[in-house]
Amino acid sequence: MKKFWKTGEPYVLATGSALAIVLVMTFSLVGVVVFNGLGYFWPKELVRLELQDGSAALGQIMRHEKNPTDGGRRLQLKVANRDVFGQDFRWIDEKDITRRTLPADAILLERREHGNYFGFLKGVTAEGLEVPAAATPQQTLERALNLVADKNRATLAVKKQMSDLNTRAERLRLKLLKLEYRGKEQNSAAIGELTAEREKAMAEFDRLNQQATAAQAEISSISATFEDAAGGSKEIALAEIVAQQRPNSMSFFAKCGAYLERVRELLLDDPRESNTEGGLFPAIFGTVMMVLLMSVFSLPFGVVAAIYLREYARDGLLTRAVRIAVNNLAGVPSIVYGVFGLGFFVYGIGGSIDSLFFPERLPTPTFGTGGILWSSLTLALLTVPVVIVATEESLASVPKGIREGSLALGATKFQTLTKILLPMATPGIMTGLILSMARAAGEVAPLMIVGVVKLAPSLPFDGNFPFFHMDRKFMHLGFHIYDVGFQSPNVEAAKPMVFVTTMLLLAIVIVASSTAIYLRNRMRRKYTTSTF
Repeated sequence: MKKFWKTGEPYVLATGSALAIVLVMTFSLVGVVVFNGLGYFWPKELVRLELQDGSAALGQIMRHEKNPTDGGRRLQLKVANRDVFGQDFRWIDEKDITRRTLPADAILLERREHGNYFGFLKGVTAEGLEVPAAATPQQTLERALNLVADKNRATLAVKKQMSDLNTRAERLRLKLLKLEYRGKEQNSAAIGELTAEREKAMAEFDRLNQQATAAQAEISSISATFEDAAGGSKEIALAEIVAQQRPNSMSFFAKCGAYLERVRELLLDDPRESNTEGGLFPAIFGTVMMVLLMSVFSLPFGVVAAIYLREYARDGLLTRAVRIAVNNLAGVPSIVYGVFGLGFFVYGIGGSIDSLFFPERLPTPTFGTGGILWSSLTLALLTVPVVIVATEESLASVPKGIREGSLALGATKFQTLTKILLPMATPGIMTGLILSMARAAGEVAPLMIVGVVKLAPSLPFDGNFPFFHMDRKFMHLGFHIYDVGFQSPNVEAAKPMVFVTTMLLLAIVIVASSTAIYLRNRMRRKYTTSTF
């Protein structure tokens, strides 16, 4: 046994087992998230259950489990129709079920409010809708939905004009504030011109608003009548219907098309129903933009600090203290960085910017409140120790002979640094960047203090000058997971969205890290060092 232990085989087996356990845990985590996330989009069949007491229920079977009271089996049925039944889910004992059917005419409606509706179509009310005499109720509903979609597109064009006018009026209001702050008497003529221009814009806005209101009222008058499994009737305006499906009569390819449409909605549309349904585009955009801004801030400062500490600073008490501080900063809880960002960036720098450049808008803050700029700077401060340590180690890994050879050939220390050391240390620097991006993408606690919100009315980047609006608040996938999973009034209905959002956050981290790893490997092949 002594010889066996001395060979080191047990340690090899132990380390291999540890690696296997880590891989199993990682793939299990990713598998659970992906399975629950991707399965959310597939159209599930609507099952009609007839019970022993003579009642009936219609819904989607979500899961089976053992009944804790009598030991029998029970199933969880998503009955939807929240505005009718008051709940989305219902537990039914399997022993109480007398019959199960899959009615071909059962319809699933995705609504803008109150969640989904499961039921049966009874009729459509639409003035001026031309349909063939032999048209079925389903064909009539599809024609009415197309009519509503056409009217909605026309209304959206009017709302786009209203949005442009509102932006213009807001700019004029801010100009008026600035002129009035400087003095009404000196700028009376300019104030009069701007006031007249703003009143003209607001008058046009009011006219378009009346036009949009009338069009919306006309659209809302188009409705359809549905009946639920209990026999109750409900009239639903077609403007409230986002999509409709008949999953029991859909073919496999039709379900694939519906699946892809749900994916498109998730990636490109805005959220609805308290973020529990709809798309996640604002959160995806905010997460990616924040990580990019964080990288722009943390990478240069971290690399410059590491270069000074490694190449120029003398090894003394101050330098050792700075290194200890950098290493300790990596272990500080992230919420502490959030508090610091709120005090230093938001109230300190942001408040000073407002006092210097936007005094006419006070006490309403411009930069003196949370925004994506301060969030990115806070996370850059949080992740810069990782970049500093990785860059220092990478510079230290460059062989000493290469430095001496460069200096012997007449190159200056700065030329040696920029032409030799930094290119060869780039793979290590990229390693630090990868680690910092992965950590920043998943941080939530500091963002809750310095800029992230549940629902942002506008993106930090749009088509209005100056295009990049660094003072705006933003949405983030990590905060979205927290909000939907723990703050939603209907946690059970929001659970699928938690898995979907987690899957998207993992995908963003994997894509960003994979891109950085690919660039690092290319540089590593060109500049090979002993460590990185």
